[in-house]
Parts: sequence; structure tokens; C-alpha cells
Amino acid sequence: MQSTASPARGPLTGISSMATRQLLSELTAAYAQRTGQSVFIAAVGGVDAAKRVQAGETLDVIILASDAIAKLVASGHLRPDSVVDLVHSGVAVAVRAGTPQPDISSEDAVRQAVLAAPTLGYSSGPSGVALAQLFERWGIAEQIKDRIITAPTGVPVGSLVAKGDVALGFQQLSELIHVDGIAIVGPLPPAIQITTTFSAAMTSACTRVEDVNALLDFMVSPEAAKAKRRQGMEPA
Repeated sequence: MQSTASPARGPLTGISSMATRQLLSELTAAYAQRTGQSVFIAAVGGVDAAKRVQAGETLDVIILASDAIAKLVASGHLRPDSVVDLVHSGVAVAVRAGTPQPDISSEDAVRQAVLAAPTLGYSSGPSGVALAQLFERWGIAEQIKDRIITAPTGVPVGSLVAKGDVALGFQQLSELIHVDGIAIVGPLPPAIQITTTFSAAMTSACTRVEDVNALLDFMVSPEAAKAKRRQGMEPA
């Protein structure tokens, strides 16, 4: 692919949710090395990221869960013709390193592990919402509500597991694999796996259309696929 980026100009700027932080760091470093175009993408909680875009912060590119991107397109903050799906990201289960690992091989096994855990943790993002709905469907939400700890926006669930604040943590694998002090038990079984698609789009106010298009082309290229899998995600 022949890039049309303009290396002589300043860095492209963007914002993303925490789940894609490591991936985007790797991809933007590779892109800068390849083209000379630097890219700075701030990673914050997904809810905060959307609020900053809605508040009119000057940015070039946004990477968030696909439903959040769709809402920002609908509100006129993002260019609809620029939206690309980057990755599919699944949820995994973690415990503190050195503690017994529960059976999570089936839906019923996960349900039993949840019921047995003294404390449970998940994020305030899409995966956390989906887990809360799953516990409702199982009919155990009321029973376990006092044991649930929702990680503050921008705080990895894995860090709470590592400190011992949470016995059984649920978060996207991409956010767990770089946390010290935890053991990843494995992904949720297929019957209840929660997959979030992360998409990227150009802001409506962006004045560097060709530069951002070149960046997005790189992010969805076969060349980027290995990095996506390295970071616990699948190419979209």
C-alpha cells in the first residue's frame, strides 16, 4: 500500500478506549516507522472517550466499540463514510496468581464459579453490561449483587484481581494479558462468550482526510493482523 500521509506535518491525534491501548500503541509505532507520520492516541475509559468527542475536542481519529462509534456517527461527530471495523475482542476470566483456578469449561461451570466467588469484578464498558445481563438471565443477579465490584472507568479489572480486591475478574483478554500478578483462567466458553467489535472513524472536523485514510488503511491491512492476534484480539 502506498501511503499518502504527510510526514512533515504534526502528529495525527485520536482517542480510544483502554481495551485497544496496547494494540494501537504497537500499530501506531509501526506506522510511524514505515511512513514517518507520528500518531498520538490517548487511551481512556470508553465512556469518557465518547464524552470528550461529544464535547468537541479537536481530534482526527476515534477508536471505540462499534455501538459507541455508531452513536457518534448518528450525532454528527464522525464521518459515516470513514468507519472501519478493526478487531473482535472476547472476554476472559482471571484470578490472582497462585490461587486456585475454577472450572470455566461450560456455561454451567462459569455459573457455579460465579456463585462460589467471594467477590466478582468487571468493567463499566460493553462487556460489563453484557455480564450483568447474563447474571440476570441466570437468575442470580440479586444473590450476588453485594459481591460485585465494577472497576472505575479506566481502571483495569486485572489490577483489582492482582491486589486481591476481586477474586474472579472478567474483562477483555486484551486488557488482561499485560497485567502482572494474575492468572488468566481462559476465555468464556462459546455459549456465553461476549465479543466486542472495535471500530475506527474520522472525526467530522478532521482537516487531514488523506492522512487519516492512509492510517486507517494500514490498521485494517493484512500487515496489522499479527499485531491484533498478539494483543489477544481477532482481525475484524
